[in-house]
Amino acid sequence: MSASKPDILWAPHRGDRFVVCDSELSLYQVAPAAAGADLGPGSLRLSGDAAATLLSVNADTPYMKCVAWYLSRDPECLLAVGQANGRVVLTSLGPDPNPRFRDLIGREFVPRHARQCNTLAWNPLDSSWLAAGLDKHRADFSVLVWDVCSPYGPEAAAEKARPEAEAGPVVTKPLYELGQNDACLSLCWLPRDQKMLLAGMHRNLAVFDLRHASQKLFVNTKAVQGVVVDPHFPDRVASFYEGQVAIWDLRKFEKPVLTLPEQARPLTKVAWCPTRTGLLATLTRDSGVVRLYDMQHAPTPLGDETEPTIIERSVQPCEAPVASFAWHPAAQNRMIALTPGRALADFTVFERISLAWSPVASLLWACGRHLYECAEEEEGEAGGEAAGDAPAPDEDVAHKMRLRALARYGLDTEQVWRNHLLAGGRDPQLESLWYTLHFMKQYTEDADQKYAGNRASLVYAGIKAIVKSSLGPAESGRPGWSGPEKPPDGPAPNEERVLALQLCGWIRKGTETDVGPFLNSLVHDGEWERAAAVALFNLDIRRAIQILNQGASSDRGDLNLNVVAMALSGYTDEKNSLWREMCGTLRLQLSNPYLCVMFAFLTSEAGCYDGVLYENRVAVRDRVAFACKFLSDAQLNRYIEKLTNEMKEAGNLEGILLTGLTKDGVDLMESYVDKTGDVQTASYCMLQGSPSEVLKDERVQYWIENYRNLLDAWRFWHKRAEFDIHRSKLDPSSKPLAQVFVSCNFCGKSISYSCPSAGPHQGRGFSQYGVSGSPTKSKVTSCPGCRKPLPRCALCLINMGTPVSSCPGGSRSDEKVDLSKDKKLAQFNNWFTWCHNCRHGGHAGHMLSWFRDHAECPVSACSCKCMQLDTTGNLVPAETVQP
Repeated sequence: MSASKPDILWAPHRGDRFVVCDSELSLYQVAPAAAGADLGPGSLRLSGDAAATLLSVNADTPYMKCVAWYLSRDPECLLAVGQANGRVVLTSLGPDPNPRFRDLIGREFVPRHARQCNTLAWNPLDSSWLAAGLDKHRADFSVLVWDVCSPYGPEAAAEKARPEAEAGPVVTKPLYELGQNDACLSLCWLPRDQKMLLAGMHRNLAVFDLRHASQKLFVNTKAVQGVVVDPHFPDRVASFYEGQVAIWDLRKFEKPVLTLPEQARPLTKVAWCPTRTGLLATLTRDSGVVRLYDMQHAPTPLGDETEPTIIERSVQPCEAPVASFAWHPAAQNRMIALTPGRALADFTVFERISLAWSPVASLLWACGRHLYECAEEEEGEAGGEAAGDAPAPDEDVAHKMRLRALARYGLDTEQVWRNHLLAGGRDPQLESLWYTLHFMKQYTEDADQKYAGNRASLVYAGIKAIVKSSLGPAESGRPGWSGPEKPPDGPAPNEERVLALQLCGWIRKGTETDVGPFLNSLVHDGEWERAAAVALFNLDIRRAIQILNQGASSDRGDLNLNVVAMALSGYTDEKNSLWREMCGTLRLQLSNPYLCVMFAFLTSEAGCYDGVLYENRVAVRDRVAFACKFLSDAQLNRYIEKLTNEMKEAGNLEGILLTGLTKDGVDLMESYVDKTGDVQTASYCMLQGSPSEVLKDERVQYWIENYRNLLDAWRFWHKRAEFDIHRSKLDPSSKPLAQVFVSCNFCGKSISYSCPSAGPHQGRGFSQYGVSGSPTKSKVTSCPGCRKPLPRCALCLINMGTPVSSCPGGSRSDEKVDLSKDKKLAQFNNWFTWCHNCRHGGHAGHMLSWFRDHAECPVSACSCKCMQLDTTGNLVPAETVQP
């Protein structure tokens, strides 16, 4: 550390003391100081809340060129000072209470020839060893290693030591002499070996082994200044030349592993952060900025010589140029900077905050040495009235999907409508979606039995395609109606409109057109207003009045429904009646949308039902069913087209009723996923009945793969397996090919492909060679190709494929190895299993039982720790963990 300009050193073991080196040595102590408070003589302001108090000054060492602080705790303030004449002087800043080290103060170490001392370094393992780097002098050595506690060299170690009183204060014989015919500009000890020294010579970097002083490892380079070892990575070294920094790896010393971008001005100092891995600070001449280089460790393919990722930052400690800086030895990222005018700045380099979402929706971030986690507060933990008054935030969609996966959401393929109940809560869009898919499946099953043609495929294309396929030219309209009595049956609607009403849920499958069952289900669910509206839209005003009266008299109903029923009973078809005028005014004040559309319908002109069709609070399926009953073909087509575009743009799942599982349906689902992120619903919906060309859409595949990855991230491996099975049933083209085959060691043929019962191109998984569910089925214990026996189980020593006895502990209540419930497949206990490292194995049930209590392979003389080689071997599926 050169003293031709101001320099600064932190005390190695006192975090509140440092030394400023200039023409003299000044020892300071950091203490709290309020902003604006008066400071004592010699004290310096460090920051808004701290100041440096001057403790002592040492001016007894002239021509100071470099300084090194003694690394041991005792003596505390011992420093080695290198001078312009090559002498190294031990000095102290203050009295030392330990008499053992008092004789060290003032001791000088003198080289054979006088020349400048460029650098000093204390040995971190043997604190009495001090290395000095000198300028070149003819054929003399430039690297000298002194033992500050002994005046003798190694050749005199066997001689009897003279009494300490006879030893002079000047030592002229170094312990080791290295680096002949060259100058040493910088040096440092390697922290892992007491006798390894790295020196920046004039033309090369050299590693000296003091056990073989005549031998050295070196590399030619100009970057020989400021050699410093990374304290967190002993094999990584930094050095510089002019404006460029080179990073070296001592394990591969032929060339730098990394060269930092060259600076416009010459460098004066580089230093590794002692508290932060891979953080290097550099300073250039006459600069007010300290540059930081954060070296990230990213995994690279084996054999690739890629440079590590570097993140560069710049910090400005003060407004004036920085002459030198020093990292604090213990405080996280703390640094003190010194200006040419001896002004000081104590500051902390703030870390970049890295954020990461965990798969279970908790937020984790790192700041310095601390990890902080922000998890969602459980319901009921907030407590207090204030928490109850605040509006609840929207639940994260990932948390919703996780709970739905545990509830087996989307997997009910028999009663498809029940999936909306498994979703939890009451989401009208999900309810409409799953009822739509249920009605589609219901109709296609009925069509397979009773209908001919391609109507089954038309159902999954949605009402938009059904309406366009209608060939009926007749114009539909509302029949004449003048009172509460149900009118006689009007003309029967065409088949396409009947099909649309079935998909809307108003009528059942088949040829039945009665809405009575649908009304009964609405009444049972307490949807009085909707049931009355549907009855009214089917021109049964008396039934609507009865439903309203029934709702008013029920425990859950509204007494005001009686008033609405009374208003309906006064219906008249006269256009200029007072009843129509009052209903047209007061319907806008009703809060329930179904009550509003009832009066809008009664007061509208024939063919003009905008008050019903464009009431967005009414379910889409009810508005579409109303349109199918009262709009003409041209009006119906225009309305369905307009409504479909609105649903696609809004990403409203109720629009699947219109688009079906077609390309339009994928567009609608894409808008829904963009707004909600619910890839779970998108995946299950598209698998339900989409044609193969829709399932091949890259968006659909993207949703499916993302959902599978989510299940794996949550450790829902069983759920992901269920999803894959569900997917393969609905989309046979997605069934994966077999991934593992067992081949014979003798003939090399696959024992699956060479099985006589299998065709030449029909490989069956190796599990068939375990025990099947049938006790009478023959057991294969040898290779079908060469008839050599199959390998033996390492535990029971029976050939694989032979029936397995109950393994020890197999009858325990917590036994979970038999994962297969399908008796057509081999039981999991009997599957082949083996270690990819040592190639030993046996029956899966026996191996699991063995590794419950042992770590090593069961084969004698094999020390392989098979189970520990599997990174997921000790992980437990999250869905099996009990709360």
